Formats: sequence, structure tokens, C-alpha cells
Amino acid sequence: MLFAVSGVECSPFLLFFAAMAISFFTSMGGISGAFLLLPFQIGVLGYTTPSVSATNQLYNVLACPAGVWRYWREGRLLMPLVFYMAAGTLPGVFLGAWLRAGWLADLRRFMLFAAIVLGYIGIRLFFSKGKKGKADNGSCQILFFSWKSFAFSWAGNEYKVKFASIFALSLAVGLVGGIYGVGGGAIMSPFLISFFNLPVYVIAGATLLATFLTSVLGVIFFSLLGMFSQNLSPDWMLGAVLGLGGMTGMYLGAASQRFMPARFIRYLLVVLVLFLAIRFFVKAVF
Repeated sequence: MLFAVSGVECSPFLLFFAAMAISFFTSMGGISGAFLLLPFQIGVLGYTTPSVSATNQLYNVLACPAGVWRYWREGRLLMPLVFYMAAGTLPGVFLGAWLRAGWLADLRRFMLFAAIVLGYIGIRLFFSKGKKGKADNGSCQILFFSWKSFAFSWAGNEYKVKFASIFALSLAVGLVGGIYGVGGGAIMSPFLISFFNLPVYVIAGATLLATFLTSVLGVIFFSLLGMFSQNLSPDWMLGAVLGLGGMTGMYLGAASQRFMPARFIRYLLVVLVLFLAIRFFVKAVF
């Protein structure tokens, strides 16, 4: 099948199952899997124009709601955290998309930038003190919520989160996410685990929802820019096929997450992130 906008010619079944497999594992850590689909589209499918970032954002829009719904159904969706992250990532993603369309339109420069970001994330996540064991069968409870901070309980422990810290981090994450075309969850989730010591079992739904919100705006912004350049509009058909696969994988991954040890989820993400960082660096430099 030929996807006219991107020029990609590939079986839609291959795309569907690739997206499903990727999102199954990454959704356990609150990551949509778009950061893995990007090199797949560039390296395997040969989709190298800047609009690949817009197509990645479209994938997030279609795939994330299934995982979010599953986490919400199980009582593991921290809405206050979503509000905090959205306040920073929404403005950041616009600036990131603008930079991607301009200064980072060069593929080699873009890959080097992505390698640096992913490398730092992987190293930081590897040395973080992740929570051991499996998820508690209960739901998280919000103890209080304000614009300055909120607190919640999970598995017998209490956690407090400050708005200022999350806002500053999410603003930077939104910038990087807009450039990289992933919505920011691939960066936010490891930071929340490693810097704030929050349990992966309750942040995953929030980061997926924040990714969805920023990706919606990212697709809109790229589409508007596409009115002036054909290389910026998403490939709607390709994004739809990938999104349907991601939707299936995310639901199954979110449903399976509570049965997986937190350490397994963390190390799985470390391996994937560092592999991509090295791969992008080699392609950018050599």
C-alpha cells in the first residue's frame, strides 16, 4: 500500500502490528511509543521529511486514549498531575514544533539533538531508585489539591508534588516533545520516576493523557504550518494505521502493567532509550 503524503510503501498489517508491539511495552511506563516509531519511520520506512514529527503526533492522538481509559478505570489516573503537566507542556510544544520546522529541519542535526536528549534520559533512569515489587491492587487516593501542590496516597505511602517543579520540568519537556514529535511522555515519565520518586503505577495514565493533549495541539499546529509547506502536514492515512495499532497495544499494556515489577518496566525503558540514543548518534555523526 502506498501512503501518498509520506511516499511510504508498506503493508498496513506490518505497520499495525509494529505499533501494537511497541506501545504494549512502552505504555506500561506511561510512554506512548512514538519515540520508537520515529526511527522506525525514518530508518525502515524511509520517511525523512519534517512531517514525520506531525505523523508521530497524530499517532499519539489516536493511540493514547485507550491506555488512559484503562488506567482511569482501575483508579490509577492522577488528574492533578495532568493539570500541572499540561500547564507547562502545552505552550512548550508550540515552540518545539516551530523549531522543528525551522532550525531542526535538517535530518542529521535533528538526529544529533534526539541522541543527546535520549542519552541523558536513559542514563538518569538507569541510576534512579525505582520502586520495587508489583502494583497494589487498590486505587490511588487524592489527599488534597491546589494550584501550589497536591498530595496522594498509594500502596500505603503518601506523596506530595509541587506545581512549580512540575511546571518548570513540563515546560522544557513540552519544548523537546514538540521538536521530537512525541508529545513529551517519553521524557516526562522517566523524570517523574527518577527526580520525584513517584511510582510508575500511578503516573503512567497521567503522562499518557498529557501526551494526548499536547499531541492534539501539535497536530493542529503542524497542519497550520502545512498550509505554507507540504513537508509539514501529517500523513493522515499512515498515522491512522499506526494509531490503531498503538490503540490496541496501549490498552493491553495498561491492563498488564500492574502485574509487572516496577524494576522490569524501568530497565526495559532504559534499554530502549539508550539503544535509540546510540543509533541516532551514529547516524548523525557518521
